[in-house]
Amino acid sequence: MSVLIFIENWDGKFKKISFELASYGSKLAEMLQTDPVALTMGKVAPGELESIGKYGIGRIINITDDANRSFDSRLYSMMIDQIARKENATVVILSNNNTGKALAPRLSVRLHAGLGAGVNQLPSGLDPFTVHKKVFSGNAFAQVVIKSPVKILTLSQNSYELIENPKEIVQESLPMPALEQETRTKVLDIQKQTGKILLTDAEIVVSGGRGMKASANWGPLVELADLLGAATACSRPVSDEGWRPHEEHTGQTGKIIAPNLYIAVGISGATQHLAGVSSSKYIVAINTDKDAPIFSAAQYGIVGDAGKILPKLIEEVRKIKGK
Repeated sequence: MSVLIFIENWDGKFKKISFELASYGSKLAEMLQTDPVALTMGKVAPGELESIGKYGIGRIINITDDANRSFDSRLYSMMIDQIARKENATVVILSNNNTGKALAPRLSVRLHAGLGAGVNQLPSGLDPFTVHKKVFSGNAFAQVVIKSPVKILTLSQNSYELIENPKEIVQESLPMPALEQETRTKVLDIQKQTGKILLTDAEIVVSGGRGMKASANWGPLVELADLLGAATACSRPVSDEGWRPHEEHTGQTGKIIAPNLYIAVGISGATQHLAGVSSSKYIVAINTDKDAPIFSAAQYGIVGDAGKILPKLIEEVRKIKGK
C-alpha cells in the first residue's frame, strides 16, 4: 500500500503548494502506516526533485515524456491511474487548484474511488475514513465519510502547514511513451504573459473595491503592489464598471485565489467575494466601515480612508525596502 501525491510543477519548478502537498501526504501516510510516493510530470531538475524530500517524502517518480509538456487532463489522469495501480495506492492526493479539479473526477471514475474535494485537515478518523472541508462558500464545515477502498483527496491551498522532515529521496525517471498515442490535444503555440505577475500564481495580491471611488484613484494601489512584488486584483463591481480589467476579478464568479497575503482595499467583503479569497493565509483589510464583513475574515484590519492610508503604507514599505 502507499499514498500517492501528485505534485504539479511550473516550468520545472515547485511552489509552496507543492511542499504543502508533500507535508500533508507524508503525515497521512504516517497515519496509515504506509509509505508516501510523490509523482510529477515533465522535465524537472534533480535538485528541484530533491527539495520534495525535505518534507518527508522518500521517493519521487518523474514522468519525463515530451507528451507531458502541456497539460492534458485525459492523458494525465491515465498516467496517474497507471502509477496509482502500480504503487497499490489507497489514497491519491492532488491540489485543489484548476489542475487538481480537472484530474480528480477523472481519477475517481478510473479508480472507482470516493472523492473528498477541498479538504483542509488530516482525516479526523480512519475507520470510517472521515475528512474535513469547508462548505457553503466557507461559511460552514462538513465531515465527509469516504467508504471506497481507494480515496481521492484534493487539498485546499494554505490549509496545511509546511512540516520539515528531511528524507534522502530516491528519484525515478519514468518514460511512458506508450501513452503518447493517446494524446488528443495538439499544442501549436504557447504564449506566456511577461512583465506582470499572474494573479493565480501570486504569493501577494493587492486588491481594490468600490471604496476606491474611481479608476483614477488606482495609482497608489498599483504602486504598493509593485513595491511588494504583488499582483493586482479587484472586486466584481470594479470590473463591471470598467475601472479594472475582468481578468483581475476575484471572487466566486471570478478567479479563486489563495495567496499568502491578500490586501483588500475598499472592499466590503460580500459573501461572493470572500468565497474566492478565503483560503488566503493572511488577509489585511482597509475600509472606512468598521462593520464591513471583510473584517470578520481578516487577520488585520485598518479602519480609515484608503486615499489617506495607502500613501502612508507605501512610505513605510519604501523605508523597509530602502527605496
